Amino acid sequence: MTRKPLRILYAAGPGDVIGTYRHWKEGRDDPSEVAVTYSGQFFDVCRELGAEAWVISYHPRREKLRDGPFVVEHRQVRFMKGPGPLYILGQVWYGLRLVASALRFRADVVVAMSGMAWFTLALLPVFGVKVVPTLHATFWRVTHPPRGFNRFLWNLNRRFFSCRVAAVMCVSDAVADQLKGLTGPLDVPVLRFAPTYRRGLFDGVADAPPGEPPPFRVFYAGRIERNKGVFDLLAVAERFKGEGRAGIEFDLCGSGGALEELRQRVADAGLADTFRCHGHVQKQAMREMYRWAHVVVVPTTSEFVEGLNKVVVEAVLAARPVITSPMCPALEYVRGAVLEVPPDDVDAYARAILRLADDHALYDEKRRACADASPQFYEPQRGWGETFKRILRTTGAVLERGVADVREPLPS
Repeated sequence: MTRKPLRILYAAGPGDVIGTYRHWKEGRDDPSEVAVTYSGQFFDVCRELGAEAWVISYHPRREKLRDGPFVVEHRQVRFMKGPGPLYILGQVWYGLRLVASALRFRADVVVAMSGMAWFTLALLPVFGVKVVPTLHATFWRVTHPPRGFNRFLWNLNRRFFSCRVAAVMCVSDAVADQLKGLTGPLDVPVLRFAPTYRRGLFDGVADAPPGEPPPFRVFYAGRIERNKGVFDLLAVAERFKGEGRAGIEFDLCGSGGALEELRQRVADAGLADTFRCHGHVQKQAMREMYRWAHVVVVPTTSEFVEGLNKVVVEAVLAARPVITSPMCPALEYVRGAVLEVPPDDVDAYARAILRLADDHALYDEKRRACADASPQFYEPQRGWGETFKRILRTTGAVLERGVADVREPLPS
């Protein structure tokens, strides 16, 4: 008697998983992302295991694609920008819809990233579905632990993580530590994964220093939002202008809700020639931006919940020193290549930029540290896909469907 294939529902984040799937099917990486996408790694795992999959992201473009063993869907989350009560209602409703979809799909495993109230998934194990949260951000801002009604909700989430998960995947120790603080030690596997990149991606960039300044080029990549620190970076540029410090220029790549406001503020400050907002750029253009940069600044504020900022990793792979704060958990991977500053401190960011611009020995030291930290991000066995595959085997999900005949041990 032929066993039915393993069925997995993947509740992804806000990314364009349909676009990624189309590139994956053609045998290439998504050109809009520098790292190997998590959804692309998921498709690889399903193909290797002969699994059927339903992938759901909350990308704003509504679309659904069916192709052989894959269903890939963009499903919006209601009230994402609504006030607190409506936002919570939208998260609960999205979670309940995921539960209904998983049961209708007869899923064996649900791997969930974000977009829902976690406790809504507690219904799934009752029906024999294994639930594997994949955590890409801390649960709450470090400076603002949950209070009031949010504390009640996190008590529900605590019970879910304590009693209903088959395993957990975390992008950083900071995320794992917050989980442990919420639940205490868990009796299920909790494995960390790292973002992964293709070898050769930064060839010709990492092995060559940027041009001799001036100008000394400061680079930012990411969402253009207030809580990502872009206006702090503008304040640094305004300070340099006011002090008569010439020869330092800024390039920002990314889209976001604050992009037009930032561009207007730049124009009003008379900085359009030295503080350039490029908008979203594709992988090859991003590679060129790293080539010209001298330093990468990640000024994430304490108002943002972050699990691991991949720009920090990409800067290190491009052999460009990084300036950031402890609000960015990626520090644990690449600390030697980073000049660390206090969060939300515009003066500290300004001083750090000047230190790296003026102290050539320090700059060279940080570039050497980049080379030491880079190899770990070219190792697929440390990546999301291989970590998820280990979890499928160690929790028995693969074995129950006859896909593998040997249970793999957990890494020590």
